[in-house]
Amino acid sequence: MEIAENAALVVVDVQKGFEEEEFWGRRNNPGADGNIASLIDAWRDSGRPIVYVRHDSSSAGSPLRPGHPGNGFKDYVERRRGTGDGPELLVTKTVNSAFYGTPDLAEWFGSQGVRQFVVAGIQTNMCAETTARMGGNLGYEVLFALDATYTFDLEGPFGWRLGADELARATAVSLHGGGFATVVATDAVVAAAGK
Repeated sequence: MEIAENAALVVVDVQKGFEEEEFWGRRNNPGADGNIASLIDAWRDSGRPIVYVRHDSSSAGSPLRPGHPGNGFKDYVERRRGTGDGPELLVTKTVNSAFYGTPDLAEWFGSQGVRQFVVAGIQTNMCAETTARMGGNLGYEVLFALDATYTFDLEGPFGWRLGADELARATAVSLHGGGFATVVATDAVVAAAGK
């Protein structure tokens, strides 16, 4: 795996509100936060661009709504923001894709010459997946660090319910098998970024 000198890391919605288990339910991948921190550190150390994405929910009861403590980034992310040598961007959004946020992510990527980016964050099958899919559609080379994401059990139509691990596997298969992104492990990305 090759990581471009100006490859961006897109850290999606790593917000305190996702720790409110009574709202979201059971999550998977307890190691995700450590992996996200490792990716941020690798990007800071190499001076590559980092994009921090924050979901500003318009739903009155959401733990991610502006003005609620859950809207803020988790502490380990907040401590790392603004401490690297590379460019950083904060994108806020109200929908699933970071490409429909403010400021315009594709425009910023253009100004930085970014053609490759790595996705990490929350939730695997929601905003992380949607950002990766849209990036693939827009012609970027997208690497999806599956073990640096997590999600929650979810109920869908017809009474169907899938566990968080099943949803994460479905995301990985759809993104990788469908050609939207290359699904990778954090350790491999960190090693490649250090070369």
